[in-house]
Amino acid sequence: QTTAPVKRKLSLSTRFLLITSGAASVGYYIIHSTRRSEVPPKPWEISLYRRMPLKTMSRLWGRFNQMELPVFLRKPLLGLYIWMFGCDLQEAEIEDLKLYRNLGEFFRRQLKPHVRPIDIQHQLTSPADGRILYHGQVKHGILEQVKGVTYSLRGFLGPLPSDSPSHGHDASQQTDEDYQSSLSLQPGNQLYHCIIYLAPGDYHRFHSPATWTVEHRRHFPGELLSVSPGVARWVQGLFNFNERAVYTGRWQHGFFSMTAVGATNVGSIKIYCDEDLETNTKRKYPEHTYFDRKFPEPTTFHKGDMFGEFNLGSTIVLIFEAPSGFKFKAQEGDKVKYGRPLGTTPA
Repeated sequence: QTTAPVKRKLSLSTRFLLITSGAASVGYYIIHSTRRSEVPPKPWEISLYRRMPLKTMSRLWGRFNQMELPVFLRKPLLGLYIWMFGCDLQEAEIEDLKLYRNLGEFFRRQLKPHVRPIDIQHQLTSPADGRILYHGQVKHGILEQVKGVTYSLRGFLGPLPSDSPSHGHDASQQTDEDYQSSLSLQPGNQLYHCIIYLAPGDYHRFHSPATWTVEHRRHFPGELLSVSPGVARWVQGLFNFNERAVYTGRWQHGFFSMTAVGATNVGSIKIYCDEDLETNTKRKYPEHTYFDRKFPEPTTFHKGDMFGEFNLGSTIVLIFEAPSGFKFKAQEGDKVKYGRPLGTTPA
């Protein structure tokens, strides 16, 4: 006597999980891989894009990332994600996909200790796996998010912490050039910056790029526009619109900052030394609102120390003071891995 095979019926929530994850992944892939237009956008296009409910979508995506996957679906769903975005599973500390309870756990997967040796020859190393969008010297208080597309240093960092309340709006009347001068760089030093874009398939944790001391955090609860290279070429001042957590302090050459920039479908930004930080909340704030936190005791990070994580790919912006002649080792467009050299001062 033979027994008929049992047909496994998928629950409504499981079917929703399958359809939503497939549609979201495909949609995300299409948007971020095809947005390469070099034609400057019209003002109404930018306005329309900024009015889209991207924060609500990102919160829903964040909740979806935390939904526990049925064990029998983990391998096919996560395998689809790995295939679409080119993840290197062999680097992960846990290679068995069935052990990841949800997409969020896979996004934040830890790596095997030996796969990211921390460079000791260079003063600045990459804080994350990703691609360099742009790097160079900051001139006249203007930064480039990609070549030819700029944003304001004053708008990105906001008023200097010593001159601002614990929360408020950036109403500074300083020019961008005056703002840069107010940073009071040491004689012979210049201001530099580097932008690293984390794609959806990259390792989603980020680390300290140097030995430095964190003194202050400023949180801008802004928008969640995409920060993919195509959109960065399209939207002038993109990084000044988006939600971001700006950490400032000092390193061996003076001023140092590292900023985690939010993006579409990034459910949250988590910083390990800052449990008070809450990102992508439902509350709406006027443009340029910010919230400050001065750490009671400055926190020292060493090169390679874990600093935080994204729930999906996003961007890290480094802005720092260094002696004239600081040389970047990596080039724009290069793929980088955390712990690998970014640059150093000449010998």
